[in-house]
Amino acid sequence: MPSVDTPVPVGAFALLLVAFAVKHLAADFLLQTSWMAQGKERASAWAGPLCAHTGLHGLGTLLIALAVKPALWWLALVDFAIHTGIDRGKALVGRRTRFPATDARFWWLIGIDQFLHQVTHIGLAAVLAAAR
Repeated sequence: MPSVDTPVPVGAFALLLVAFAVKHLAADFLLQTSWMAQGKERASAWAGPLCAHTGLHGLGTLLIALAVKPALWWLALVDFAIHTGIDRGKALVGRRTRFPATDARFWWLIGIDQFLHQVTHIGLAAVLAAAR
């Protein structure tokens, strides 16, 4: 893994950020089914829908990694694990607080969730860009 002072090619990093943004759009909005979206929020029987959803994220990261640096295929597992943790955490907080969509705290929860996903993508893109 590169150190903090390892130079990262800016062009490659920018392209990877765009690739991860497209991956996120596809996995969170275009490919996520109602079964995944609603099922991952349930109190029970949530693991299947959640893993199907986060598996899409892992698959997208795998495709990006294979195109850039195949030896870093395992980043897909990292993304899968992190995305699973973030989404499960959001579901648990959401179930406990039950903020309605009219409450600003509901949107803060969504925003924090999306922020954590984007920070994850920045880290993944940095690792891949430095490895080129």
